[in-house]
Amino acid sequence: MIIGAHVSPQDPIAEATARGADAVQVFLSNPQQWKPPKPREDAEELKASGIDIYVHAPYLMNLASPNNRVRIPSRKTLAGTVEAAAAIGAKGVVVHGGSVGEDEDVSVGYERWRKALESFDVAVPILVENTAGSGNSVMHDLEHYGPLWEEIGSFDVGVCLDTCHTWASGADMESAVDLISGLVGGITLVHCNDSKDEAGSNRDRHENLGAGQIPEDLLVGVIREANAPVILETPGDAESHVADMAWLRSRL
Repeated sequence: MIIGAHVSPQDPIAEATARGADAVQVFLSNPQQWKPPKPREDAEELKASGIDIYVHAPYLMNLASPNNRVRIPSRKTLAGTVEAAAAIGAKGVVVHGGSVGEDEDVSVGYERWRKALESFDVAVPILVENTAGSGNSVMHDLEHYGPLWEEIGSFDVGVCLDTCHTWASGADMESAVDLISGLVGGITLVHCNDSKDEAGSNRDRHENLGAGQIPEDLLVGVIREANAPVILETPGDAESHVADMAWLRSRL
């Protein structure tokens, strides 16, 4: 099984080597700004590295927003991120589902997602990540993958399942993989994170594996059943990630 971690974008190959990782996830631009990624001088080196690279889109993006001043820059930022991800041979671009207005039905968010993907060339798979929030958050409920896919399933899209988000949203972790597989066919990437908080807290606070609130059997069960590459987004440096990867590998 391919297991890696979210790392600094400065030298992803060195970061992967330091962790003994098969894959890495990086930001290609500031996650809290609209600025598009700049071309990387090491693009060809990254392509030839043999390391699976995933790109996380900026947190600031909200493709489902009712506000044009948020939604349109989000589209442009995603388009630039996908273009930059393609240039380094990335396997996918992870994007949070975003949220609609407080008085809006979540279904309008699915339509806004479709319009966003219609606005540029989806040259790298878009991996839609579930979120820990509730209410007007588009992807707080795993059932939402079904109607979202009715709008965007014709594009090159996949599912990124985050274990901390799943736990925090109150979803049933035992049935999560089967549920998503039944709706869209499978899971493309797993973000494997423990949680600092109790189930259903709606709080997105990651913890190192085995040190949080998610029961070990549920956490490891999701990884086994998903049968997809794994990216850790747990706290700490390379040493912490090595320990988390060892914890996970010893239980698979």
